[in-house]
Amino acid sequence: MADSFELVVREREEAFLSPLAVRSYDTRGRRRPDEPCRLRTPFQRDRDRIVHSKSFRRLKHKTQVYIDPPDHYRTRLTHTLETTAISRTVARALRLNEDLAEAVGLGHDVGHPPFGHAGEEALDEALRERFGRRFRHNEHSLRVVDVVERGGRGLNLTAEVRDGILRHRGSEEPETLEGRIVRLVDRVAYINHDIDDAIRHGALTPGQLPAEEIELLGPTGARRIDRLVHDLVETSEREGDIRQSAEVGEAMLSLRSFMFERVYLGPEAQAQHGHAHEIVRAIFDDLAAHPGKLPERGGDLADRITDHVAGMTDRFALAYADRL
Repeated sequence: MADSFELVVREREEAFLSPLAVRSYDTRGRRRPDEPCRLRTPFQRDRDRIVHSKSFRRLKHKTQVYIDPPDHYRTRLTHTLETTAISRTVARALRLNEDLAEAVGLGHDVGHPPFGHAGEEALDEALRERFGRRFRHNEHSLRVVDVVERGGRGLNLTAEVRDGILRHRGSEEPETLEGRIVRLVDRVAYINHDIDDAIRHGALTPGQLPAEEIELLGPTGARRIDRLVHDLVETSEREGDIRQSAEVGEAMLSLRSFMFERVYLGPEAQAQHGHAHEIVRAIFDDLAAHPGKLPERGGDLADRITDHVAGMTDRFALAYADRL
């Protein structure tokens, strides 16, 4: 089987995949030479390296919306798995490379700091004030897979997966259609799943959701995701790119704006955000004043502090702050 594995994969992909899909063995390669695996494609190897990484495992204790949430709320890990599952569905429907979409989906948030968006804002603010740097979790996710993991050696992922991780946020779209799927599905997943958690938490009631958008997209999270995925697949197939229809895309963006106003930046969230800012800032300032506490790792002081703080789980950061 190992002797014929690559040939079989090439033949299957040529027969099934769209001409727009990235072929598994046509990757632009890795940053360093790497011995190939005879029973996995390059993108399957990337997937496995991400799943087996410490940064990926720590996502189970990082916030999606609510700090150190109860067990049945979403975490950064469950969001990652949900994003990846939807991305594979879209990739398969469009006859694109599912393994590439999966690897990008699994790796896209490994650089996210504790306490969700509040933690990202706090770390960015601290870096700007002390070092004149910025923090963007997509950029740090790339640093994690390139540098931080494996004791500074990184995971040595393929160029296509690295590009998808970096550009899942920001002004530039990923080079591959598979990466663009993850970029869009990331929003589809977190908006709808965060609505579920906000209702469960009592921050929202179903009747408070914007009526026009809900009528168009559906009354439940499952119905909305189904509507969004069907629209994404049909529109993308028609246009030869990863796109939503204007009507559905506008409704999703409107729902996202509603969530920022009522949940992410709402009164209850502001209290949690203030607490998160205090914790991150206290830890950051302590490490800057006592760099001997930092693990020995490559990079200057700003990099080392960022790596350490961004790698913390909610629980670890809370316990660290308690000790200060």
